[in-house]
Amino acid sequence: MSAASFESVPTERRQTARAALEAAFGATPPDELRAVAGGASGALTYRVEAAGKSYLLRMETRRGPLRNPHQYECMRIAAEAGIAPALRHVDADAGVAVMDFVQPQPHGDYPDGPSALARDLGRLAARLQKTRAFPPLANFPRAVERIFGFVRGSQLFSSGLLDAHAAGFERVRAAYHWDESALTSSHNDPNPQNVIFDGERLWLVDWETAYRNDPLTDVAILLDSFAQTPALEQIMVEAWLGREPDRTLRARLALMRQLTRLYYAGLLLSFAAAAPRAAPEMDLGAPTPEEFRAAVARGEHAPTSPATLFTLGKMQLAEFLSGMNAPGFDEALAIARNTG
Repeated sequence: MSAASFESVPTERRQTARAALEAAFGATPPDELRAVAGGASGALTYRVEAAGKSYLLRMETRRGPLRNPHQYECMRIAAEAGIAPALRHVDADAGVAVMDFVQPQPHGDYPDGPSALARDLGRLAARLQKTRAFPPLANFPRAVERIFGFVRGSQLFSSGLLDAHAAGFERVRAAYHWDESALTSSHNDPNPQNVIFDGERLWLVDWETAYRNDPLTDVAILLDSFAQTPALEQIMVEAWLGREPDRTLRARLALMRQLTRLYYAGLLLSFAAAAPRAAPEMDLGAPTPEEFRAAVARGEHAPTSPATLFTLGKMQLAEFLSGMNAPGFDEALAIARNTG
């Protein structure tokens, strides 16, 4: 591969890219290397053409003290199970991987529609949880507490504006019994950007947040992302569980959905906090998911921009409050608290 082929790679990462591609493909240089859009993680991603096939070169850019040291082991386990794309090279120390490239197709084109997608996502979550267990890393409720605590102390919002969220979190955490012996392999971020439909089947990608976690975590995130109706929720949960859920599991799932909403709010708003704001936000008003999608279609939101991440974070805060006030949620709290 000529030096010109690496012009899109930052100078300080070019040697890492060269070494990874040589390890994956040997001395024969790939035919093409071009940048492709990545996610909110900030990783550098490139499509590589070699011997008539497409691959993805992915290099980390954020390697601070909070980085997950187990992400590549989790990625390897998932790839061996056929859940993540096949790996061609991994160097955890360098933060780089080369894997098969999967061309995303719209989830709306999934054969047989949303019900089949919900069913297969439930089955995908179940398959992941049956793999060799991922390494442990964090207690999820404590992780939510830390990241939401950062947001509350960041002066993104005016004083007291998030007090109701903090009180709601404490109610949920007190009722949700945490069982370390029941933890399973978890992606912990199966949002629509990380669930890839290739025209035939589903894949999970981007494993930065993967570790051993409560089995309801991925299910809760998938429900909020892909199951917009009670019927779709039922299909997904039954496909994951293999049977109809009982009242205890339904209650725990309702609580976990609250934890994951607050987790995403903290994550998104933490990214948004990197950009200075003129003054703390004094309004918790946020668009609905339908309104946000319409705004994206109109070109009003730049992907992964601080303003977009801030809006998405506020949407998660709104969903959290809506969940706390939903009919039956107090009963779910009581059931979970009394049947741990």
